[in-house]
Amino acid sequence: MGTAAARARALVSDLDAVLLAGGRARRLHGTDKAMLVLDGRPLLAHALGAVATARRRVVVGPVRHGLPADVLWTREHPPFGGPVAALAAGLEALSSSGAPAPLVVVVATDLPAVGAAVDAVRAALRPAVDPRGSGPSDTAAIDGWVAADPDGRRQPLLAVYRTAALAAVVTALHGSRDGLDGASMRELLVGLRLVDVPLPGALTADIDTPAQRDAAVGTGGRRTCDLIARAERTEDTR
Repeated sequence: MGTAAARARALVSDLDAVLLAGGRARRLHGTDKAMLVLDGRPLLAHALGAVATARRRVVVGPVRHGLPADVLWTREHPPFGGPVAALAAGLEALSSSGAPAPLVVVVATDLPAVGAAVDAVRAALRPAVDPRGSGPSDTAAIDGWVAADPDGRRQPLLAVYRTAALAAVVTALHGSRDGLDGASMRELLVGLRLVDVPLPGALTADIDTPAQRDAAVGTGGRRTCDLIARAERTEDTR
């Protein structure tokens, strides 16, 4: 493991995680993207591994078997209601299972480089966490740290948010419309104070199309893994 990755995992352990794994994948003809296999493991397993230090991990989507027994499962309402509805369901599952952690990692499960990507976003929390040990509750001036791709586009499903702030905007948006079905993440996050975390394209790339699938888990899988490794080495030298 690279030193940057090790530092990132050690930075914040008092957090929860919501993993979104319930989309229709229309452009992939309904393929279950979360169960595409990369390096012998489903993408969902890679995503769960990326948040292994989280206090609780909630997967929003159909239950899949062969994954850690401590994972919580839930579904958005209505099913396939979009990322905001899924996020709301994940936060509700966390709230109903105990006191929420101060921070929550939100991550889509179609990211081939999810481990390195989550580490990089979590590393961005370093300046906001008191080195004397008072922890993530001191991040009240910032509501979230969101990955940004090389073109500057925010990736709100690769981010760490302050749990209370995220729950508040979910409640407010729900109250301003007839449910959260079809709501956009941009609509949800407009009022939050967010910090962009610029990442290389190898870390923000997801799988939406057959070509992207083939590049990540097909014949191009080794090339994708090499890109991830190079990105991690670059991070280690910064």
